[in-house]
Amino acid sequence: MASKLDIVGETGLQFYGKMSASLSHEIKNALSVIQEHAGLVEDFTVMAEQGTPINPQRVKALAGKIQGQIDRANGIIKGMNQLAHSMDESVKSVELGDVLTLLVALSHRLASVRGITLETKPPATAVTIRTSPFFLQNLAWLCLDFAMEGAGEKKTVGLSAEKTKLGAKLRFTQLEGLVDAPPERFPGEREKALLETLNAEVTTHIGDREIVLTLPGDLGE
Repeated sequence: MASKLDIVGETGLQFYGKMSASLSHEIKNALSVIQEHAGLVEDFTVMAEQGTPINPQRVKALAGKIQGQIDRANGIIKGMNQLAHSMDESVKSVELGDVLTLLVALSHRLASVRGITLETKPPATAVTIRTSPFFLQNLAWLCLDFAMEGAGEKKTVGLSAEKTKLGAKLRFTQLEGLVDAPPERFPGEREKALLETLNAEVTTHIGDREIVLTLPGDLGE
């Protein structure tokens, strides 16, 4: 039987690989659009060399589209960089609003493929805890992955964070189809190993249509 450490390590590699593959696919899509627009720029150049007048507004619009894809790619790379740096320290202070923002950025394509809209509600005030950033992102993704199975016909998952007396909670809400999601799958072996590692708890509230991840305020060293 695999140890908790083995499960957490394997799950972490799977998570990092899945996110890297998805984000690199998004970058490739952005580069493909840039390449297509670059071909149009070349066409304009040939037309100009042949004496055909070029509409400056068309060139300006094309430049704007190229810049938009560059900004898109830069945003994706920023998310990849943040995920990589989440492994710099085993335990540190994290703001859960930032955790959710990064989770949504990392999961954008994976949610879109399933037709799911992610709606993040920023906390009114900063919700900060000391925990393992990478393991928390991994566990939050596993919760979101299951939550998307329970999104139902509305195809929407809400994400929010709130402070508690002993720590904080992450909520995955608006799960209209949670009653039909396979309960035996969650929490599974991977989730349980991460929950133990983070001293966390997860509960599924079918009546309230939500999954709640409860986290301690300080994981310790």
